[in-house]
Amino acid sequence: MTNPTSPAVSRLGFWSALFATLFSVSYVVAQVAEWVGLLGSAGGPESASTPFGLVVLLTPSLFLGTAFVILMVSIHYYAPAERQIWSHLGLVFATIYTVLISINYYVQLTFVVPNLLDRTAESVRLQPFLFVSFDSFLYSVDLLGYSFMSLATLFAAFAFTGEGLERTVRWFLIANGLLLPFLALQIYYHPLIWLASAWAITFPGSKIALAVLFRRSAQSTPTAVS
Repeated sequence: MTNPTSPAVSRLGFWSALFATLFSVSYVVAQVAEWVGLLGSAGGPESASTPFGLVVLLTPSLFLGTAFVILMVSIHYYAPAERQIWSHLGLVFATIYTVLISINYYVQLTFVVPNLLDRTAESVRLQPFLFVSFDSFLYSVDLLGYSFMSLATLFAAFAFTGEGLERTVRWFLIANGLLLPFLALQIYYHPLIWLASAWAITFPGSKIALAVLFRRSAQSTPTAVS
């Protein structure tokens, strides 16, 4: 990319990409543990999570939203002017994703989990807020959120036009964006979740590549001499 990148953009891009990698990998490890029954559930994608499982799964997911939207801001300021329409669209969709999943996961962690642990809580009062795979209002909200994330990465991919590492970033972002139908439609056909699980590779992969890209950008930016 030929435009100069400010040190602040490079640093913010690097750290947000690094934290997005850590949070996404933490979620992937937790999800695998959940599906094999190590977090107290019956195992598999259609089993309801325990309160412990919800905490382990959703805590990194909640922080991921903030890291992702900060990263998208960094990508927008990294992109050349003629490509910022794509990064701007990516930022808008990333913001929608972050709002949707943040409300969802905060409700789960601060309202649902404490009430599930309280054996005297009324199940009727909790019912609308339970996070049950393929069979709850908030699971649909979650799928909508991650569908917007896919749109964000798909549009942001076109902000990168270079070769080498930028090409790697571009293809990882496009691959993550192409998961959109498998995320959005799995509510109708549950086995699509296995194709959507490629997110465990495409999303962390794109963030690792972006972290390296911003690190190199920071190292190549001349330091101003006062």
